[in-house]
Amino acid sequence: MTRVDFYLLDDPSGRARDLAVCRLAHKAFALGHRVFILTGDGAEAGRLDDLLWSFSAGSFVPHELHSESGRETVSPVVIGSVPPADFDDVLISLAPEIPECFSRFQRVAEVVGGDEPAKAGARDRFRIYRDRGYPLQTHNL
Repeated sequence: MTRVDFYLLDDPSGRARDLAVCRLAHKAFALGHRVFILTGDGAEAGRLDDLLWSFSAGSFVPHELHSESGRETVSPVVIGSVPPADFDDVLISLAPEIPECFSRFQRVAEVVGGDEPAKAGARDRFRIYRDRGYPLQTHNL
């Protein structure tokens, strides 16, 4: 069954959330996992693509933007709005709602910004996961 982790930030800035996503992707990659970062739009995907190159001096996270063109993905970290069919390990979700595809992943990381609307949405998603019986963990960052 999919394990769901909520990563709660105190900082309401988008930059803090983006950095947390990069750190999580780096850690998962270092542990040998394949990661899909689910974004809401192309601008968010592009911002994370750029930040993964520079968020930490000396670190390297091989990644790519996912296109729905049917081209095979080769990187262990992929960013986009629709996960490739062969990704089922770790999903980092930035979506405001529970992604339809979440249950095919071993782990889901919900990264929650410090602003009140983000927290309220996360509380709703937490209740839905809990009511469906998914194992949940909460981490304050």
